Amino acid sequence: MTAPSVLPIIDDLSEARATILRRDSLRDVSIPPRLADSLRDLFGEPVSPEEAVRRIVQSVRTGGDAALLDWNRRIDGADLDALAVPQDAIDAGLQRTPDDVVAALILAAERIRAFHQKQPVTGWLDAGNEGSLGQLVRPVDSVGVYVAGGTAPLPSSLLMSVIPAQVAGVEEIVVITPPGRGNGAVPDVILAAAAVCGVRRIYRAGGAQAIAALAYGTQSVPRVAKIVGPGNLFVTLAKQQVYGDVGIDGLPGPTETMIIADESADPALAAADLLAQAEHDVLASAILVTPSRDLAERVSAEIAQRLETLSRAEIIAQSLASRSGAVIVADLDEAFTVANDYAAEHLCLLVRDPWAWIGRVRNAGGIFLGESSFEVLGDYVAGPSHVMPTGGTARFASPLNVLDFVKITSVIGLDRAAAADLSKAASVLARAEALTAHAAAAEARIRQEPAQ
Repeated sequence: MTAPSVLPIIDDLSEARATILRRDSLRDVSIPPRLADSLRDLFGEPVSPEEAVRRIVQSVRTGGDAALLDWNRRIDGADLDALAVPQDAIDAGLQRTPDDVVAALILAAERIRAFHQKQPVTGWLDAGNEGSLGQLVRPVDSVGVYVAGGTAPLPSSLLMSVIPAQVAGVEEIVVITPPGRGNGAVPDVILAAAAVCGVRRIYRAGGAQAIAALAYGTQSVPRVAKIVGPGNLFVTLAKQQVYGDVGIDGLPGPTETMIIADESADPALAAADLLAQAEHDVLASAILVTPSRDLAERVSAEIAQRLETLSRAEIIAQSLASRSGAVIVADLDEAFTVANDYAAEHLCLLVRDPWAWIGRVRNAGGIFLGESSFEVLGDYVAGPSHVMPTGGTARFASPLNVLDFVKITSVIGLDRAAAADLSKAASVLARAEALTAHAAAAEARIRQEPAQ
């Protein structure tokens, strides 16, 4: 491997905004030549990722299980006879998983459940002189959870997506995850996570074909009301294309962490946190924002020293070289302006008295306060779901939570006297909009005789 890349340091804020702080939309994502070649081989002609996803989605929508099994063979190299994972295989996966891993999964599940059970989700009914107004809160009927495979199994994502849905009261929860190459086996740790939180239905399919199966149903995979769970570019594009036919949690892109640090920060801990973020994939972003160039240089040196000892060093090096870096700002006030503009998925405050700065944060998926509240704890065991808004969507979106799995239905139960009185204003507004049938319906209530 070539010499490892260290963290680039950018002194010019305008340069940083034009490079590592710049946001790209899904339409602007450039794909590496190797991926373009794979798509050409798969479809027999050059196709964009969007077109590839459109074709896959349509084929699964019309072809059902046969199409899904075919894509499993062609894309994942898994020759399966059935898509469902049998219950005895789930139980066996749990039994094969080391005891310490099972214990950690149980602890994580307990903390995730306890956190989300505290979230207030309540209906209300106001019965007054006019009758009743209120809202009902009902869980969605069914949820499909996509659990990514790829370069590493992610049992934590299963827990973080399934448990909030369970807390909301969703009755039907199914998991879909890519098959392993060859025999199509799902990693034991994924099966163990499913067993720990009581998931009984797991299906083997990945990428756009899995999203299509959940959105439209096949002979084996049930159609669901909502799809949640992060995935790669093809999963995200598929969710974008099926939205409207099915609900989605959002369009999560590559993961990202921004650390705001002052001269009091421990450079070794800051480096460790940036390396953990960059480890996810080559498109991950790990960004340090600091008024101290000395700290940035010390963090970069720590990264260079540690990088070669890590198992995913090549992935980390690519992430650090292309989508990460240290941004030097004038002071912490400017650092928080940068952070709010960037709207990071994870915002870590390695500063003196981080609680004093929390009021400055407007846009972030999660805020991690101090060196003891680091992002890796949020990934696994802190409690809040780690499925958080990326790509700047923290400006308007929230982490996955119980509210993602419920619907609010308005309740209107007015009595005749209130209806007659309010219909006067309704008639005026309807005629102002030139909707005469609306006006007539309101005026009929004004003329209606009161009940005897």
